[in-house]
Amino acid sequence: MEQQALVIALVGVLGIGAQWIAWRTGWPAIVLMLVAGFLAGPVLNLFDPEAAFGPMLGPMISIGVALILFEGGLSLDLRELRHAGDGVWRLFLFGIPLGWFFGAWGLHFAGLVWPVAVLFAGILVVTGPTVVMPLLRQASVQPRPAAILKWEAIVNDPAGALCAVAAYEYFRLSANGATLFEVVPPMIVAAVLAAALGYAAAWVIAYLFPRGMVPEYLKVPVLLTMVIAVFVAANLIEHEAGLVSVTVMGVALANMNVQSLRSIHPFKQNIAVLLVSGIFILLSASLNFEELRYLEWRIGLFLLGLLFIIRPATVLIALLGSSVPWRERLFLAWIAPRGIVLVAISGLFALRLADLGYADGNILIGLSFAVVVATIVSSGFTVNLVARLLGVKGTTRPGLLIVGATPWTIALARQMNELKTPVMIVDSSWQRLAPVRQQGLPFYHGEILNEATEHNLDLTPFQVLVAATENEAYNALVCNEFAYEIGRDAVYQLGEASENDDYRALPESLRGRALFQSGFGVEDVGQLKREGWVFRRTRLSDQFDFNDAQQKLPEANQMLLLLRPDGTMRFFSHAVQPQPRAGDTIISFSPPQPKTPEEVAAKKAAKRGSKAQTA
Repeated sequence: MEQQALVIALVGVLGIGAQWIAWRTGWPAIVLMLVAGFLAGPVLNLFDPEAAFGPMLGPMISIGVALILFEGGLSLDLRELRHAGDGVWRLFLFGIPLGWFFGAWGLHFAGLVWPVAVLFAGILVVTGPTVVMPLLRQASVQPRPAAILKWEAIVNDPAGALCAVAAYEYFRLSANGATLFEVVPPMIVAAVLAAALGYAAAWVIAYLFPRGMVPEYLKVPVLLTMVIAVFVAANLIEHEAGLVSVTVMGVALANMNVQSLRSIHPFKQNIAVLLVSGIFILLSASLNFEELRYLEWRIGLFLLGLLFIIRPATVLIALLGSSVPWRERLFLAWIAPRGIVLVAISGLFALRLADLGYADGNILIGLSFAVVVATIVSSGFTVNLVARLLGVKGTTRPGLLIVGATPWTIALARQMNELKTPVMIVDSSWQRLAPVRQQGLPFYHGEILNEATEHNLDLTPFQVLVAATENEAYNALVCNEFAYEIGRDAVYQLGEASENDDYRALPESLRGRALFQSGFGVEDVGQLKREGWVFRRTRLSDQFDFNDAQQKLPEANQMLLLLRPDGTMRFFSHAVQPQPRAGDTIISFSPPQPKTPEEVAAKKAAKRGSKAQTA
């Protein structure tokens, strides 16, 4: 009992620690988790997952994979298929059989007997959201290729599992004289039944939750229990059909517009991170050197062929005649990392093939890890370079999302736009957006809290949100809603709770961070803007530091933010003052510069001339 608790604690520390290091360094998180698990397991012998959990290890990993696929399905919006559907359907209908065919020939060339080669090639068609999604976040790829990769990863996981099951059932039953036509139709029927089961479960959730038939505190437990139950029930219909059920359940639920699911999004994201981290550590720690001894030079050639021949040929042939541009096709042809599902299913079928008398089945575990490492390393460390060379890289400079079109926010947006910072003003009033349109600034007409906005407005480029409408309570609501997605430290609003009478009833935890050290509110900045206050930008250097800037600017000047050379924004607030350094640009809100005596005299002379003409 104590040993199992220790293993669970070590898995958590290693998995989340690897994720944190990846966040700090920009390295692929999956690579770091594989390295951490391999070092903790076969290298240092800190723990052995199989010895700690015994026969429970397999079901634990299977249920974890099911929950990950369900969470991935919840992120799939069918409206994305309007732009990416052509590529997605072609990669599913043509890419899977092509990849299976090319992979089987490659594995047979590498020395595997045909049954083992065909079965493992079926598993190889998977990519997986656990490895694709982190890469897309890391590289900031344009929307269409990113959507195609995301859909392919989530849809192909259950498809690859079914391919492996079909191959296994055929070779198992062929000894008794069964033909291919006796094996495949029942598999298709099982897949359809599993999909129907997943859709029915999604419909039940979509019916119960909005009608208050499940209390708020039970929604997450009910949903997770339903996913596991559907997974197990579908597996009773056919081995690995549960992956089809949970994927369909997630996609269906995501497109049923269930408003009450918004509250569980942060929780499901946390669960996905924990599961991905834990499963990768457990699987890599379970590897042993005995399984690696099967790998030889021909396997190395197969890995090269997989990267440079099999995947490119599969994608380029499948997308012939499609609307996907060639540069995006080449990017898709290179990015195909494999992850959890490949290793988990390979371990399952390695034992089953050995029971059928295929000695080559033992190679599947070591080979699956070799494929995972080769594809993750090649994709993870080159995705930025390849995306940039092919021109499919999205916006990498951090963007600013401004909620509310007022004279103050429009002036701020104009300043940030001139500094090449991606900026977007969101407002539900077409009339208030009129000056935004006149100045050619990017805008979105709609309600930011409406669920449709999540689908119509790509929020990926924006790392900072400023809510500055004329309604302070609404600003707090916006900040609280987006704190989970953008980050609590990256949502800001005007006004300081402790100093604003209108805010004494609002806890600090519900608000965004206060802009300006002075705690200016919406009415304050509006009044100052009418009095002629303007935004100023000051560039710091080794010869002109922050102290020099403070002396040059007016005494009443209010520092708003620092803009680093890489586009990172650091705001001055009542709680935090960033540390300026050479190369930074300071954006400040300042009173109008006092006029010189010559300007005052000229203005008086102009007034006198105007009066004389009137007389």
